[in-house]
Amino acid sequence: MKATGVVVEYNPLHNGHVYHAQQAKAATNADLIIAVMSGNFLQRGEPAFIDKWARTKMALASGVDIVFELPYRFATGHATVFAHGAISLLDAAGCTAFCFGSEDGDIEPFHNTLDLLDNNSEEYNQAIKNAMQEGLSYPMALNKAYDAVQPNTEKGGRLVDLSKPNNILGFHYMQAARTLNSSMMPTTIKRLGAEYHDDTLEVNKVASATGIRKSFFSTEKLDEVLNFIPESTKNILIEWQTERMNFGNWESFYPFLRFSILRDGPAHLSTIADLSEGIENLIYRAAKKNDTFQTFMNDIKSKRYTWTRIQRMLTHILTGFTKEMRSEIDVPAYLRLLGMTDKGRSYLSGRKKDLPLPLISKVAAFSNPSLDMDIQASDIYALAIGKGSIASKIGLDYTISPIMNNYFSGSPLK
Repeated sequence: MKATGVVVEYNPLHNGHVYHAQQAKAATNADLIIAVMSGNFLQRGEPAFIDKWARTKMALASGVDIVFELPYRFATGHATVFAHGAISLLDAAGCTAFCFGSEDGDIEPFHNTLDLLDNNSEEYNQAIKNAMQEGLSYPMALNKAYDAVQPNTEKGGRLVDLSKPNNILGFHYMQAARTLNSSMMPTTIKRLGAEYHDDTLEVNKVASATGIRKSFFSTEKLDEVLNFIPESTKNILIEWQTERMNFGNWESFYPFLRFSILRDGPAHLSTIADLSEGIENLIYRAAKKNDTFQTFMNDIKSKRYTWTRIQRMLTHILTGFTKEMRSEIDVPAYLRLLGMTDKGRSYLSGRKKDLPLPLISKVAAFSNPSLDMDIQASDIYALAIGKGSIASKIGLDYTISPIMNNYFSGSPLK
């Protein structure tokens, strides 16, 4: 069977994601879709809206056949780290292609841009360093360096716009595939509807996950988002709410974060991954004086430290992920199975012996620092999202088997 890979967060899964899975399968003539999905903490340094098992159910009901977890180390990394981890796993899973959504919708400009930067790598890297020394954030430095080398492109080679968030991720996916010397064929489809960071909902338009989350948190009601999600997602969100579970956001996690910061103090905070240049002192002072996450962040954010970069630091503080722990995890070391359909099970049965990485369906049978971190992150996530008996939510990585779901209507889109 021929598999196409997608990199996802599904936070939560909406109509645009269903379209992506359908188009990825059609564009590559694939028999099944394999998703590498972030766990309970995400690339922009945020706790997931709902946990990884609920999001796996959404995926399997919406056209995905296998869901593997992207380990915490990569799921919470900047774009280069995130992409390298995800593409490594799709390659290890035997995908013949991978497909990503982009604002551009055409793969050729991505190839042109990669060639340009490869041919001007010394100038490009120096331009990044210069921009960082000027006090620019890393994303802004990348854009400035990119602008600096663009005049060197040959005529006729249209380049991709790297100011757009999905284009940026797509570029890093392709860069990772090239670095890994992967034989997977990259392809892209044009993103429908709202922009990635668009936080508004418009009737008859595909919404962003950001917009769906913002709408919910402004009212604490699911009614306003139901037109933007497939029926299966709606049912899973209602089930989550019925079970008296909190939906994840930083405001609900802030008391736990604040406790961690005040308990550890600046000396220990300096050992946490991504913290540098004395920012631990600023974080400590902000935690002492602010009772809400929003005001806390307003005291820290600056031109040099973007909101997303700070949130990644805070995620690592909350989960206890240190620089030393990060140094022990260079590459993905396993394929952690979260769920599959019958077709997915058939695919894995035929390939299990040939997979270059261990296939993990039971975490107790495998010991690895990266997996230990995944489990620790899940348990900490459970502290903030659980109501009632928190104890029943701890250790779910050991008690929940890979989810089997054979339902897919073929077109959950409304």
